[in-house]
Amino acid sequence: MQLPVIEWQPVARWQFIAWMAFYALLLLYLAAHFSGLTLLDNVHLVTHEAGHLLFSWLGETPELWGGTILQLLAPALLAVTFTVRRELPGTVFCAVAFFHSLTGVATYMIDALRRELPLVTVGAPADEAQHDWVRIFNSLGVLPHAIQIGNTVRIISWCGLVATLVWFSVRYNRQNR
Repeated sequence: MQLPVIEWQPVARWQFIAWMAFYALLLLYLAAHFSGLTLLDNVHLVTHEAGHLLFSWLGETPELWGGTILQLLAPALLAVTFTVRRELPGTVFCAVAFFHSLTGVATYMIDALRRELPLVTVGAPADEAQHDWVRIFNSLGVLPHAIQIGNTVRIISWCGLVATLVWFSVRYNRQNR
């Protein structure tokens, strides 16, 4: 018994061109700010801080990891939702949001040794804020490798961004055959 193949909802040519132009500009912007955070990272920051609060009910370690978990989980789950609905633009947008969020995580990981980024926290004075990745890497015994780990995550995130746009192009071209 073979399961039926559910096709993706078609994307109009003008939509594909508009989305690809948007993504090209986004990648240029992100490349120009390759090693730092951008204004777009503030979107992910809200979800990150909410993750700390949400996971705080489960204890100190889940609270510590919860910021990054929710920051990445939210766009990933949205991408899955759009995939199930077979909506290509939504899937691509959420996948790009996931990989963009991962670039911010990478920057934050690298900062664990440099400690140059301003820290944000909910419910505590700014001077009492602790760096998540200093604590996480210390607990894992890998703090001296924070820059290498962060750079690896950054490379993975950029590969994901490019692969997502290639996949978008392939899916679009398949619908037009």
